[in-house]
Amino acid sequence: MALNDTPGLAGKDSHERPGEARSGGGAPDAALDQARLDLVALLDRFTVGCEGSVETPVPGLFLHRIMNPGGPKHGIQTPALALIAQGSKRLMVGDETYIYDPMHYLVSSVDLPVCGQVSVASESEPYLGMRLDLDVEEITALIQDEKLPPAAQADASRGLYVNRLGNSMLDAVLRLLRLVDAPEDVPILAPLVKREILYRLLMNGSGARLRQIALQDSQTQRIAKAIQLLRQHFDQPLRVEDIARDVHMSVSSLHHHFKAVTAMSPLQYQKQLRLQEARRLMLLDIVDAATAAHRVGYESASQFSREYSRLFGAPPLRDTRRWRDAAAAGV
Repeated sequence: MALNDTPGLAGKDSHERPGEARSGGGAPDAALDQARLDLVALLDRFTVGCEGSVETPVPGLFLHRIMNPGGPKHGIQTPALALIAQGSKRLMVGDETYIYDPMHYLVSSVDLPVCGQVSVASESEPYLGMRLDLDVEEITALIQDEKLPPAAQADASRGLYVNRLGNSMLDAVLRLLRLVDAPEDVPILAPLVKREILYRLLMNGSGARLRQIALQDSQTQRIAKAIQLLRQHFDQPLRVEDIARDVHMSVSSLHHHFKAVTAMSPLQYQKQLRLQEARRLMLLDIVDAATAAHRVGYESASQFSREYSRLFGAPPLRDTRRWRDAAAAGV
């Protein structure tokens, strides 16, 4: 499960370039206001009659419409750009809470276990949002372009951030969305518009963080490799020394930078991966709690139950029964 359309509070990391969001004299930018209305209209039209996510003809572009949000949902936030046209969303990463809304966009650069919840939505005004998956190879190709303006150096920092939405970013996003109406144009035009969006991300606000994921031998790239190793072997005993060796870091440096990027330790990260996979096994593969615990690497059933309850708010049996009852009721 991936929560891909969804870190502190909205605006915690936001930066606004001169002329991006306001016109001279501090008055609201009428063009930006109109663009926001256009975004609502497009997402509303493309998702009418749907509840949940809609795949589009544009590779990596997904649209979201939610009228009945329900409770928090756990999943893996993958590298993506996410915008909200209507409503708002809350995202928990480790012990941190992030909120974003139509005034801000969210960027994630690494895979992170998260808990997300749409916090403002109704049938009359549904939550409307979109997600564009980010390709690290495309980011790498762009930062290697000698014409790309240089950016400030940045050490490993949180792999999720929120930035203020401005005219240039929203204009590019709208042009990408309008390709949904012209699928014959997608093969040629979508890559060009996506490259512009990546350029805006790299140049605006906290874009230096996004560059780090694609820079060879940067601390963030090494942490991304450590995350990949953890995801591949989450059901095996954790040996931080081996991971540190594989990503060419000391154990202490790995711990420090891993927490800087993910807001959690490698052990906490592994625990969330295990518990989310166990929950998936129980809900979708209909296996019992003891079998699920064993498959994801737990040797102690009581420890599994304690940690499961702490993360999901109820022990395994009660939690799975609650989800199945909700599904049967169509909630």
